[in-house]
Amino acid sequence: MIFGVVGPSGAGKDTLIRGALKARPDLRLVRRVITRPANAGSEDFEGVTSEDFKRRHQQGDFALVWDAHGLSYGIPKAEVSGPGSIIFNGSRAALPAAARVFPGLAVILVTAPPLVLAMRLAARGREQAGDIRARLARAAFEMPAGIAFRTVVNDQSPEIGTARLLAALHPARA
Repeated sequence: MIFGVVGPSGAGKDTLIRGALKARPDLRLVRRVITRPANAGSEDFEGVTSEDFKRRHQQGDFALVWDAHGLSYGIPKAEVSGPGSIIFNGSRAALPAAARVFPGLAVILVTAPPLVLAMRLAARGREQAGDIRARLARAAFEMPAGIAFRTVVNDQSPEIGTARLLAALHPARA
C-alpha cells in the first residue's frame, strides 16, 4: 500500500508522518529528492542541485516528479520498490500523476485552520511575511477532481494529530 500525505505548508505533515512511523513500524518513509540544500527544512530528504535533478530525471531515476515553490521534487523508483507499505509527503497538484503512477494510492490531506498555519509558518523562520501570505493564499487550493482522500485536521498537539493520521491510515490496512 502507498500513502500520499498532502496539504498546505505549516499543516504539520512531516511531524505527523514521523509520529506515524514510530507507531507503525510496517510503514517505510519515501526519502524525497529536492532541489534545495540538504540542511534546509525539517524532513529527511536528499538535497541536490537543479542540474543533478535534471540528469537523474532524464536517466529515469524517478517514479514521480513535480515542481512547487520554485523547487523540483522527485520520488526515487528505488524508494517505492520492494515489499511493505510506504508513505510520502507529496503535493496536491501532483496527485493526478501520482494516482496514475501508483495504482491504489491512498491520499490523506493534512490541514489546519489559517491562524494555526500562519503561526507555524512564522515559527519556522524560513519565510518573510510576504512569502507566508502567499503560502496561506495557496492553502485553500482545492484537491484535484477525481482524487479520493481522507482529511486529517491537525489543529492541536502533535500527539493528537498523529492519532488522527493513524486513524486515517488504518482503514487502508484492512
